[in-house]
Amino acid sequence: MKKHFAASGRRSFFHLAAAAAVTLSSVAAVQAAQPGASWPTKPVRVVVNFPPGGAADVMARLISQPVSEALGQPLVIENRGGANGNIGGEAVAKADPDGYTFLFSSGGMVSVNPHLYKAMSFDPAKDLQPVAAASRARVYLVTRPDVPVKDAQEFIEHARKNPGKLTYASPGNGSTPHLAGEMLNAAAGLQTLHVPYRGAAPGMVDLLAGQVDYMFDPGIGLGHVRDGKLRLLAVASPERSSLFPDTPTLDEVGLKGFDADSWFGFYAPAGVDKAIVDRMNAEVNRALGLPQVKNRLIELGGVPEPMSPDEFAAKTRADFERFGAIIRERGISVQ
Repeated sequence: MKKHFAASGRRSFFHLAAAAAVTLSSVAAVQAAQPGASWPTKPVRVVVNFPPGGAADVMARLISQPVSEALGQPLVIENRGGANGNIGGEAVAKADPDGYTFLFSSGGMVSVNPHLYKAMSFDPAKDLQPVAAASRARVYLVTRPDVPVKDAQEFIEHARKNPGKLTYASPGNGSTPHLAGEMLNAAAGLQTLHVPYRGAAPGMVDLLAGQVDYMFDPGIGLGHVRDGKLRLLAVASPERSSLFPDTPTLDEVGLKGFDADSWFGFYAPAGVDKAIVDRMNAEVNRALGLPQVKNRLIELGGVPEPMSPDEFAAKTRADFERFGAIIRERGISVQ
C-alpha cells in the first residue's frame, strides 16, 4: 500500500512540475511576444539635450523620479547639450530602439531646428517618435520698469513710434523666445532688434541691467516680476496664465491668434515597441497628476498637459508647420 501511494505521489509531483514548466514557458512566450509586459528589466537612459540646470533638465529630473518608482528601475539622466538640442537628439535618434533610451527635449529641436539647419544628421520626424508630452512652455512679454509703458497696448504703440530702437533678448537664434519676438514684429508691424544670448539666463541679466529693453521670458524672470524689477505686459499663449490671471494675452490686446507656446516632452527612437511607448506614456501622464510635480511645473511657468502618443505627435506636426511659417516669413537662420 505504501509503495502504491509513494509511486502515485511521485507521478503527481512530476505531473505538477511538467504543468508548471508548460505554464512558465507560456508566460515567457507571451512576454516575448509583448515586450512591454516585462519592460523594463534594467535602468532606462533619458538623454536631456540641454545643459544641467536649465528648464529641460529640471523638468526631466522632476518627472523621472515618480516614473522610475512606478517602473521599478532607475531613469538615468544624461545631459548632452549643444547645437540647439541637435546633439542629444541625434544620440537618441541613432540609439537601439529597445526601449532603454529616451529623449527629453523642448519642442524646438523637433519642430524648429529642421527649418533652421540645412543639413541635420537625422530627421526628427522620421527618426524619433513622440512618447509623452510633459509641459506646455509659455513665454511672457516682460520689460524693464523704466520703459515708458504700462501695458501691452502702450508697448506696441511705443515700439511703432520708435522703429529700430528697441532691443529684445533671447536664449539664441531659433529659440522659442526669439520666434515669439519675430511673431510680435510681424503681427504688430514692429521693427525691433534681436539680441541673441547663449541661454535665457544671460539675456535676463542684461535685461535687468538695462542693456536690452524687453524679452519673451520662458519663466526664469517671473520672480523678478513679483519683486517689481520687471513689468509683465502680456502672455504669448492662447489663454491667460493662472499665475498672473489679470495679465492679458497678446490675442486679447488685438494680435488675433497669437500663440508662441511650445511643448517639452519625451521622445524615443523610431521603432520602439508600441507596448513600451504606451507604458511610458501612461507613467508620465500619471506623474503629471501628482501635486508635487504639477505644482512645480506651474511654478516654472509651464502647464502640465498629458496627451496620448498620437495626440503628442499631432501637436508636434502642427508646431512644425506653425513655426516653419514664421521662420520662412522672417528669414530666420542660424549662423
